[in-house]
Amino acid sequence: MNAPVITPPPETMPMTDPQDVLSLVAAMRAKAEPFAVATVVRTVSLTAAKAGAKAIIRADGTITGGWIGGGCARGAVLRTARQVIADGEARLVSVQPEELLADLGIAPGDERDGVRFAANRCPSKGTMDVFVEAVLPRAQLVICGATPVAKALCDLGRRMGYETVVHAPEADLDAFAAPDRRVAGYAVDREAAQTRFVVVATQGAGDATALRAALESDAGYVAFVGSRLKAAALREEMIRAGLPQAAFERLHAPAGLDIGAITPEEIAMSILAEITVLRRRGQRAA
Repeated sequence: MNAPVITPPPETMPMTDPQDVLSLVAAMRAKAEPFAVATVVRTVSLTAAKAGAKAIIRADGTITGGWIGGGCARGAVLRTARQVIADGEARLVSVQPEELLADLGIAPGDERDGVRFAANRCPSKGTMDVFVEAVLPRAQLVICGATPVAKALCDLGRRMGYETVVHAPEADLDAFAAPDRRVAGYAVDREAAQTRFVVVATQGAGDATALRAALESDAGYVAFVGSRLKAAALREEMIRAGLPQAAFERLHAPAGLDIGAITPEEIAMSILAEITVLRRRGQRAA
């Protein structure tokens, strides 16, 4: 009688075909889902996975595809993957036998010259170096209005790597050269998978409609291009109409850093500078 075949659980099933891994990466990117790619770059002695092996790891630390070996290295790699997704900084993990780490004067968990060390307590006593990098969805810059400031924002935001989504009256949408998406009207999506920054640059043409839609979305940053007096008047109007005061805690009005900006391009630069400060500060904190 043949010996029974033991099938590993789904999360540890090898996915050895590189095309399968690449297809999974493309599918997860299309869904704007953050994840990490762990790649074995070097092995010494006996290890289950060899150089070139890859695994796709979700933000909760689960392996959703690929393979990087058994439990000897997996725990350290999964912990690192969660940190990499949180702060966007790639890391190299070196899993080595405890006695080898001791000879080097290194304790498990130490970091030296950009390398994080972990102990391999398995009988194999192998060494495996794994490079872990994050694949994060592009931050989304949502622009309401078809004013010169809105057009400058779209152009500069696209060059800075943002996914640009423009909302404007249908007749004005062609005024934008190359946004990632054009949407007629100011019905800003209430929820999105990625980080969003919404800028209302209507400047007199649909201010209240666009600002209310922006404040009712899940965007962590909402900016209004206009004077403090105009923003205060809109706030009072919308609170009387039933919008909670807490919704205005995210509002930056006037939009952008105070750099003395005058031209549309300078105003757009000041807004993206403010967004950059908030965005990078959050990543450093993570």
